[in-house]
Amino acid sequence: MNAELETWTSQYLDGTISADKMASLSRALEESAAARCEFADWLDLDAALGDHAAGYEPTAVESSRPFRFFSLPVSVRSLAAAAAIVLVATGALLLKSLASPYATVIGTTGVTDWDGRETLRGETIALSSGALRLHTPRGAEIVIEAPATFRFDSGERLHLLGGRLAADVPPAAKGFTVVTPDGDAVDLGTRFGVDVPTEGDSEIHVFEGEVIASGSGGDRSLRTGDALAMNCGNGDARELRSGAFIQSDELPALDAGLAAGQEARSREATAALKADPSLITLIAFDEESRRPGVYRLVQGRWPGSRAAEFVEVGDHLRLDIGGDRAWPQLTLAAWVRLDRLGAPYQSLLHTDGWSEENPGQVHWMLNGDATMRLALRENTLAPGSDEKHGYPDSRTPVLPEQGRWVHLVVVYDSEKGTVRFYLNGRLDDETHQSVAHPARLGPAQIGNWDQQDRKLSGRIDQLVVLGRALSDAEIGELHEAGTPYR
Repeated sequence: MNAELETWTSQYLDGTISADKMASLSRALEESAAARCEFADWLDLDAALGDHAAGYEPTAVESSRPFRFFSLPVSVRSLAAAAAIVLVATGALLLKSLASPYATVIGTTGVTDWDGRETLRGETIALSSGALRLHTPRGAEIVIEAPATFRFDSGERLHLLGGRLAADVPPAAKGFTVVTPDGDAVDLGTRFGVDVPTEGDSEIHVFEGEVIASGSGGDRSLRTGDALAMNCGNGDARELRSGAFIQSDELPALDAGLAAGQEARSREATAALKADPSLITLIAFDEESRRPGVYRLVQGRWPGSRAAEFVEVGDHLRLDIGGDRAWPQLTLAAWVRLDRLGAPYQSLLHTDGWSEENPGQVHWMLNGDATMRLALRENTLAPGSDEKHGYPDSRTPVLPEQGRWVHLVVVYDSEKGTVRFYLNGRLDDETHQSVAHPARLGPAQIGNWDQQDRKLSGRIDQLVVLGRALSDAEIGELHEAGTPYR
C-alpha cells in the first residue's frame, strides 16, 4: 500500500478523514484490486485490535488459519473484503462512518454554555462552567471539569488543551489516549486523571491500573498511585492528587444540590455573614481581585465560581487580618477540597511567627492523620486531656478516600477555655485548656508557612473568620446552606 493510500485508510479507521480524501479513497479502491485487498487487511487489523481490547481469544482452529496480520476467523476476513467491495460500490458504509460520533454526552452538571448537542466529533469545545460527562463508542467514561478546552480526534483519542478530566476506561476501550501539550496519556485499562493547568506542566494521575506517559523523552509506565508532571524530558514524579478531579460518582450529588437551589442558599448565607458585626474577614475568590501569593484559580463549589488551589510546597496566599486586637472568642470556617495529606501538617491558617513573647498566635492546620488542630502560642491543655501532642485536636479524619467538598470549623473561647471542632456541620470534639490566651491574628498565610512542612494540597472555596463563638445550631445551618451536595 502506498503512503498516500495508507494515510487515507488510517484516517478512515480512526474517523478523521475529510470528505475530499474520502472520495479519493473510494476511487483508489474502485480502480485497484490490490488496494481493495490491502484495505481489507487493514479492516482485519482494526477489528482484531478491538477484539483484543475486549478480551477476545481465538480458538485453536482459528489460530491455525493463514492470515496476514492477526488470527481472525476466515469469515471475518471474507466480510472485511466484501465490505471493501461494497464501500466502493455504494460508499454508504463510509458515509455512515463519517456520521458516527466520537463521544456521546450522557450528562451535564452546571454547564451554562452548552447548546444541547448530544454527540461530539472533531469540534473544539470550550467549557466555562460545570462538568461534562461523556461516553465513547468503546465504553470509556470521561468527566471534564470547567474551565476546559478539548476536542476529540476519534473515539479513541482526545486532545485536552486546557482543564482537567477523569477517565474510567474498561478493557474494551484499552488504548484510549489523552493528548496534552506536553505529552500523551495512553490507557492500558484503568482509571486516571489528566490536568492541563493554565501555567506549568500537564500532569497524569493514575487512580487504578496502568497508563503509559508518552513524551519527547520516551515512554514511562505509571501504575496505581503514581503521578507525573510531563515536561520536555521524561517528566517529574508528583504526589497523587485524586481529590483534584471530579469523578462520575460525585456528579449525582452535585446535580441534586443544584436542582435543590443550594447555590442560591449559599449566596444568602454568605450575605448574612458579611452583615455580621463580628466578621473579621470573608474570602470568596469569585468576588474579588487576586490576593498576594502563589496559587491557582480553579472552579469552586458552584459552576463557574472560583477557588484557590494549592499544589506545590511553596504555594500560599498572604493575608493580614484582625489587626493588633486580642480576640477572646474566634470562629474559623472554611470550605475545602483536599487532594491528599501533607507530612506532617497542612496549613489552613497560620499567623506569622510563633514566639513565646506573643501569646495567642493562631495556627490552624491538619495533622498527618487528617485530624484538625488549633494551636495558640503559650496555651496549655487541661490536666487529663486525651491529646498526646500537647495541642487541641479533633477526632475524626477530614480527608475522604476521594475528593469531596467538606466544611471545617473550629470555635475558640478563651473565657471558657474550650476549643470545639466541627466537620460538615456536626460537633466532632471539644477540648479544654487550663491556660487560654485571647487569640491574636495579624499577618498570616494559607498554605505553605515555613517552606518546609506547612504545605496545603487542595482547594479553598471560602474562608470565614469571626470574632465570636458560633453556636452548634449556627454552624449546622451554615453547612446546610453552603454544601453543594444533596
